[in-house]
Amino acid sequence: MKFKNVWSVFFSGTGTTEKIVKTIAGEISAGLGIPEKTFDFSLPEARKDVLSFCKDDLVIFGTPVIAGRVPNLLLKYLETISGGGAAAVPVVLYGNRNFDDALIELRDILEKDGFHTVAAAAFIGEHSFSEILAKGRPDEADLNLAKEFAAKITEKVNAMQSYGDKPVEVDGVPSPYRGYYQPRDRQGNHIDIRKVKPVTGPECDNCMVCVKICPMGSVDPENVKEIPGICIKCCACIKRCHKKAKYYDDAGYLFHKQELEEMYTRRAEPKWFF
Repeated sequence: MKFKNVWSVFFSGTGTTEKIVKTIAGEISAGLGIPEKTFDFSLPEARKDVLSFCKDDLVIFGTPVIAGRVPNLLLKYLETISGGGAAAVPVVLYGNRNFDDALIELRDILEKDGFHTVAAAAFIGEHSFSEILAKGRPDEADLNLAKEFAAKITEKVNAMQSYGDKPVEVDGVPSPYRGYYQPRDRQGNHIDIRKVKPVTGPECDNCMVCVKICPMGSVDPENVKEIPGICIKCCACIKRCHKKAKYYDDAGYLFHKQELEEMYTRRAEPKWFF
């Protein structure tokens, strides 16, 4: 099949999903000899735009995994995207625990939007909560695998005559999907961190970076210590603060973070599907 453009489209609070998606798209662009275009919908302003594609597009579409699923606060926006018969490759990025039903959910969303899914993948990135869990990933090995995955996509689309009538098969439970992953304490009681928000230390110099990069637009520009909006725990404001002034102090959150770091020390490896 012939395409005119390859797109890298992603939501990426700390840049890990972006790195994988752009690596894949860049390799395909070079392999097919077609332009690469980018749409980053990480910030609220970008999600005000109407995003549509056509059958001449090949779209590498990435989101992070939050609690084993596609971030629920993105669902309404994702429903508005028009695939227009474009080919799509859903990609999810998770923090070394598991991607659960996120990939099959993203695949289904894209199919419903009018895309034809031709491949899919789950990659690993440094967990948003941690600088230990999957530290520094995606690393060089991950990026090499992303390039290998891209080469296989290039080979596949060059050989394709039509999309067929089925979406790409991926791991996960078909809809109705499993519930969101719920952290628990050592007695098995649910730890609810949904309303937990970062606090700000005296190191803050009011540079406003946290205001500019919050994917939910939740940090108060008049007082950056206040977060009146929703926090999705992407930790962009923590990891991208040059003063390291923001952090979480909630006991349940910190217990969950430590538990993840202790339980998932093995190196999870990417999985891809065609």
